[in-house]
Amino acid sequence: MAGGVMKKSGGGGGRRRRRRGSSASMSEINITPMVDIMLVLLIIFMVAAPLLTVGVPIELPKTAANALPTEQEEPLTVTLTADGLVMVMTTEVPEAELIPRLRAIAAERTSDKIFLRADGSLPYERVAQVMGALNAGGFSNIGLVTDGQGPDFGAGN
Repeated sequence: MAGGVMKKSGGGGGRRRRRRGSSASMSEINITPMVDIMLVLLIIFMVAAPLLTVGVPIELPKTAANALPTEQEEPLTVTLTADGLVMVMTTEVPEAELIPRLRAIAAERTSDKIFLRADGSLPYERVAQVMGALNAGGFSNIGLVTDGQGPDFGAGN
């Protein structure tokens, strides 16, 4: 330190250093964002997979016989008689016209709730076919109407 002047060592004399190959593209791939995206997709598919089961969504009655809350619309009822006739409310409907008629009714209603009444002597296959037709007609909230005087399967003990 002669005369109070301090010299900087290094620094390159004020010149900027150039990076070698600054115009060349980066040859490394950053896989962290890709791994993040794959983990999010994995979680989405793990959550969604159980929901992809195919079936007719129905809402079965609860075990306690509570009264249903009153609705603003009159509930739509489809009845299957012992002879195999399909009745929408009190009108007989041929099977070929069932889905188009249900779609027309669904377009006018605000609720997708429908009640299905079936004679106990009908085979389950027939009831399931009509439930599929109700679903195809635009009604996904299907309630099965039953008589409350059935067996209790030991619940009363």
